Amino acid sequence: MYSLEIDNLCYSYDGHQVVNQLNLQVKQNEIVCLLGASGCGKTTTLKAIAGLIQPEQGKVIILGKTMSHGRSFIAPQHRNIGMMFQDYALFPHLNVADNIAFGLKEKSKRVRAERVTEMLELIKLTPFAERFPHELSGGQQQRVAIARALAYRPNLLLLDEPFSNIDAQVRFQLINEIRAIIKSQQVSAIFVSHSKDEAFAFADRLAIMDKGQIAQVGDPQLLFQRPNCKMVAEFLGQGIYLDAERKNDSIVITRFGEIASLTSLADTKASGQVYLRPQHLELDNNASAVVDVLHERFMGTEYIYRISADGQELEIPHPADKPLDLNAPISLKIKAHAVNFFS
Repeated sequence: MYSLEIDNLCYSYDGHQVVNQLNLQVKQNEIVCLLGASGCGKTTTLKAIAGLIQPEQGKVIILGKTMSHGRSFIAPQHRNIGMMFQDYALFPHLNVADNIAFGLKEKSKRVRAERVTEMLELIKLTPFAERFPHELSGGQQQRVAIARALAYRPNLLLLDEPFSNIDAQVRFQLINEIRAIIKSQQVSAIFVSHSKDEAFAFADRLAIMDKGQIAQVGDPQLLFQRPNCKMVAEFLGQGIYLDAERKNDSIVITRFGEIASLTSLADTKASGQVYLRPQHLELDNNASAVVDVLHERFMGTEYIYRISADGQELEIPHPADKPLDLNAPISLKIKAHAVNFFS
């Protein structure tokens, strides 16, 4: 049984199709990220799962129970879903312990106390039980919010941009902590984000959304190395396109020669483009395949060179101990790798 099944979900707003025939399955104890640019429909999808909006079409099923389908609709408070918002939505007049206990009102006093104690230990904030939200750091507030969302043992946890307000210096440490907390509670989660770095660190699988649909779903490594379309390739990392031709099991780029095997790629067309990211490329002083260096930036452990190739610009890292001579010709070399070939 899946924790969540979405079948043919559709929703419009002011005549604009926000979510269009969206399908998704989430396994038990799995974290799935709805990832995409602003306006792609990810937050609307989250609201439909939570029951905050009623879809025009399609099914939302949680642990085998249909939550919405046609005229059948179960209200949010009866879906046993935990939610964590971008601003955490902690109650300012309640201390940490009371915030965590908020969703446990129907439990006995003893059960509430035991669960709050358990959650405080889980988020490592036992000494802060009597403090109020304004007396906590952003990271501590976030841990309280996740504890409150998990306290009543939800069937599914929904997180809407939960890390966007956290300082970059501690963000990924906190991401690892929150992920470990969710995994320890054996709960499935849907995580909405526009940051691929957060998604890679937090989720088991990514569902890349575009124009109200899921363009591709899979684990981060698969999507990064084998995007099924240009939109997914570009969203997951900056790169450049170069014209190429297929010859047997290899491809040839006119300016750079044979570069890689095409094994496991389904596209059989003879010509197209390859998508090259910075890690696929290296620079050196060589008269062949000359590119223009637009800018040099020293970063301590490396240089960053912004180059122009076929009218496209890209920043490429380069070892700090081997700076390029900008007064001499500079060539672009393509490392052997499994390429992304789009016809």
